[in-house]
Amino acid sequence: MAGCAAVVAAGAMLGVPGSAQAATTAPVPGTVSPAVRILPRAGTVPASGQLTVQVWLTPDLAGAAAFADAVATPGSAEFHHYLRPDGYTARFGPSAAHAKAVAQWLSAEGLTRVDISRGRDYVSATGPVSTVQSAFRVRINRYRTEDANGTPTVVQSNDRDVSVPASLAPDVLGVTGMSGARPATSQSTTVREGPGRPLAAAPAPTCSQYWAQHTHTLAPAYRGVHTVALPVCGYSAAQIRAAYGANWTDTGKGQTVALTEEESPTAMYRTLKEYARRNHLPAPKPSQFREVRSATTCRTAPHRTTAAPAPAVDDEAEMDSEAVYTMAPGADQLMVIGGGCDEDQALLDAAVTVLTGDGRHPGASIVSNSWQIPLGAVPERTVHAIDVRAAAEGVGMYFASGDTPGLTVTDSDPYAVAVGGTSLGIGAAGNRVFETGWSDDYGSLDHGTWTDLGVSAGGGGGTSLVHAQPAYQKGVVPASMSRVRVGQRVATNRAVPDLAADGDPDTGLLTGYTESGDDARPGPYRTMVNGGTSLACPLIAGLVADAQQGRKSPFGFSNPLIYRLAGTRAYHDVLPIGPRTPQQDRGAYVPSVGPGGSPGVDLFDVQDHASTEQVTAKGYDTMTGVGTPDGAAFIAGLRRLAP
Repeated sequence: MAGCAAVVAAGAMLGVPGSAQAATTAPVPGTVSPAVRILPRAGTVPASGQLTVQVWLTPDLAGAAAFADAVATPGSAEFHHYLRPDGYTARFGPSAAHAKAVAQWLSAEGLTRVDISRGRDYVSATGPVSTVQSAFRVRINRYRTEDANGTPTVVQSNDRDVSVPASLAPDVLGVTGMSGARPATSQSTTVREGPGRPLAAAPAPTCSQYWAQHTHTLAPAYRGVHTVALPVCGYSAAQIRAAYGANWTDTGKGQTVALTEEESPTAMYRTLKEYARRNHLPAPKPSQFREVRSATTCRTAPHRTTAAPAPAVDDEAEMDSEAVYTMAPGADQLMVIGGGCDEDQALLDAAVTVLTGDGRHPGASIVSNSWQIPLGAVPERTVHAIDVRAAAEGVGMYFASGDTPGLTVTDSDPYAVAVGGTSLGIGAAGNRVFETGWSDDYGSLDHGTWTDLGVSAGGGGGTSLVHAQPAYQKGVVPASMSRVRVGQRVATNRAVPDLAADGDPDTGLLTGYTESGDDARPGPYRTMVNGGTSLACPLIAGLVADAQQGRKSPFGFSNPLIYRLAGTRAYHDVLPIGPRTPQQDRGAYVPSVGPGGSPGVDLFDVQDHASTEQVTAKGYDTMTGVGTPDGAAFIAGLRRLAP
């Protein structure tokens, strides 16, 4: 097929140097996205370009998973008897001999700067694209595709599963580092003008300080709705704390929350102090915030495969820190900036850095990961190995479920705590007006006619095609949401998410960032409204830190606890929009931006089957999991199960 990536059997002979040895190699399944086989090819990657790859090594996953289950399950004799990082490596990690054998092979293939990671999770190596292609029996191409918003873009990928020597194949989980910068869907941040960025002159308010302070009449009505509220100007820390029942006794004191990031923010501690001041929170102490870079650094220029401009402001890291601080102002924060050469590699490396810690202790017992990796972008087993290691060490891995319908590699693993998103209305007195699943249908008004553009944004979720239903979900997740067709059979599998918090940008948090000055000095403090499951995830992590305060041991992988509390007062049961829902609570008006722009409306909790298979329902659902935390009852429930 002209213009398309050729479909070649994994491990087949390639016209690259060293291909005469192909018969002695074996493919590593899952190291290329199936989508690559049908994407139009946009060209090849220059052979002289430099790549840094990570060859992930196979631990004793079965033994480690059994141990992780035991230490995470209440009533087990091993409950909360965690391993230290070095102890995990010694007991379940790849052997030093296997790691050395992989390193020697990479060196023999002509790759340089070969390094075995501290916990023997992977071996990294650097070399020209031509050398990487030869070593792994692949071609690295560029492919045309679209991002989550339908915008054309170009991505970089190997054209088939990588191959390694047959003698080493059992020791290799996967390989990362061959892809370039992918469409930015994992750190989705919707921006609106905030108090720190003056609004253009307007004849009427464009946002509200609390839910439904201002409303807008739709003429004509859209999908039966004639009156909606204006979006919030960004909730304050006090409003979010009130909605989820945070208190001033349990503040996360003595706990450390790690934040894994791709890029370093500007003057983060200074920014956090200003955020606290403006939100009337206690000022953070210098000892409460620490920023480090992962042990592995990118020795080559980062892979960029598209000329698309970067967003004007990327305040993902600032939002993560401020959201945790909102819920847990007494907790310490460890921000880890990943050092890989592409986004996925950097973020996975940041997570591993937390887990290996100093060898004796992990860097934190709670990790907030406000990012996603799409299915097929990295091998499932690579993420699984990281999450299992975390559970065995007593570290809770909290992952954003993504800001588009469906599943990701990172949220669907059974040892990850997947955090979904909601649309949350908070009244003038800090009262909860409504909370429903975040699944916004966008309608655009042009010359008096509405155009339905479908579900434009929402929290990810669904049922995995790969992972079987974990024990903690049995009896909680209904069959209608756990049963899925896999080939010719119907399986009962892992459902996502596990719980949720505010994520809709129409009901988001007002966060702050510090501009980068022209002279490399920090500039002024600015504000914007942020949302996404990137917001929900650190909000949950902060509440877990509150609950963990004063405990003898950390909760670690908390899903066995979270699901035992299902159906209790520990959660707000997030319900769907119904006929009795007041009109102003069914959506948010989106004013036109700029000359010639069209106004629109976001209708809440829309589950059109053409856009999503997720649902919001009573009890567990694939939009919000078991629900959203109810402050004191959530904290008390976790402590009762794990004293």
